[in-house]
Amino acid sequence: EVQLVESGGGLVQPGGSLRLSCSASGFTFSNYAMSWVRQAPGKGLEWVSSIGVSSTVTTYAGSVKGRFTISRDNAKSTLYLQMDMLKPEDTAVYYCAKYPGPSWYSPFAAWGQGTQFTVSS
Repeated sequence: EVQLVESGGGLVQPGGSLRLSCSASGFTFSNYAMSWVRQAPGKGLEWVSSIGVSSTVTTYAGSVKGRFTISRDNAKSTLYLQMDMLKPEDTAVYYCAKYPGPSWYSPFAAWGQGTQFTVSS
């Protein structure tokens, strides 16, 4: 059974940093592209970033580019999202998502339960 478990949420001040983690199990993590998606309060889902099977292939939404860094540790089956220069508008539930294969040109095949964090002074 595919499982994606996010962690690392909490309360952060504007301008601060936070790292989210997503622990994966039930599949060969290194064979799949992965992504982070968020949902702000009262809003729809927003794609944040994706990473290929190699950590060198990444892509970001314009709203987070230059502030967020996606990475993966295939040996630990873990996906990360390093978030710097946080803004109140980054407040959201962040979901880890798995693609159905090594590329990101398909709908997500699985989602985690999400982790919440709030950016506020």
